[in-house]
Amino acid sequence: MSKKDHKVAVLMEGIEAGEHDPHLVGYLRCFNSEQFYEAHDVLEALWLKDRKGPDGDFFKGLIQFAGSFVHLQKKRLRPARVLFLRSTTYLQKYPSPHYALDVEGIIGLARHWAEVTREVKSELEIFSAHKPPQINFHQRLSS
Repeated sequence: MSKKDHKVAVLMEGIEAGEHDPHLVGYLRCFNSEQFYEAHDVLEALWLKDRKGPDGDFFKGLIQFAGSFVHLQKKRLRPARVLFLRSTTYLQKYPSPHYALDVEGIIGLARHWAEVTREVKSELEIFSAHKPPQINFHQRLSS
C-alpha cells in the first residue's frame, strides 16, 4: 500500500458500499468540505481502475473539476480556468444524470467558474466574493 493509498483509505473511513460507489461518495464528501485536492485523490483511485473504460472520461472530468478548485485555492486563476473548461470536454460525453450526478449541472458550474476567473480583479477575492458549490447525488423520486 502506497502513502497515497493510505491517505485515500483514511478519507474513505466510514463510507460503506451502498447505492453509490464509495469513491464517489468520498469525492463528494471531500469536495463539499472544500478539500478539493483530497477529492481528486479519492476519485483518482476509481479512475485508475477504469481510465480506458466507458466511464474513464467521466471520472477524469470530475477529477479535473476538483483540480480547478485546487488551483483557485492556490490563487492560480488561469490554470483553474483552463482546467474548468477542459473538465467540460470530458463530462459532456455523458448523459445527465450519470452515476446519479447532474452532469449538465456540473458542466454549468464549470463554465460559470471559468467565467468567474475572468471577472475577478484579484486572486485574493475569488473565495471572498464567490462560495464554492456543493455537489450531491440526485434524490430518487418515489411515486
